[in-house]
Amino acid sequence: MADYYSAPNGNSNRKSGKNKSVRVVVSGLVQGVGFRWYVKRVADDYGVNGYVRNLDDGSVESVAEGDSSSVHGFLDEVKVGPSSAHITGINIEWLEYAGNYEGFNIQL
Repeated sequence: MADYYSAPNGNSNRKSGKNKSVRVVVSGLVQGVGFRWYVKRVADDYGVNGYVRNLDDGSVESVAEGDSSSVHGFLDEVKVGPSSAHITGINIEWLEYAGNYEGFNIQL
C-alpha cells in the first residue's frame, strides 16, 4: 500500500506547548476506501490520541488530542485523505482538551 502521508521533515513528535483537541467529520466517498486506516496512520505519525469511526450517514468522524502543532498537522493530513477517497465536506469542531484517550484507535 502506498504512503499517502508524511510528517513534515519526517518529524512526527513536534512539540510546541499547549494541548488541543479537535473533532472532525469528513463526508463524501470516505467509507470502504481505507479512510479510517489512513487516519490511524496519520495519528500515529503525529503522536495524537483519540479515535476514528464510520458514522451511519456515510461520513467518518475522528477525535484527536495532543500537542497543538501535532493536532494541526494531523488535521491538515486528514483534510487531504487517501487518494482512494473523494472528500466533499469537512466539519471541524475545536474542543476543550481533556486528555481522555490513550493511543489512537479505529472504532468499529
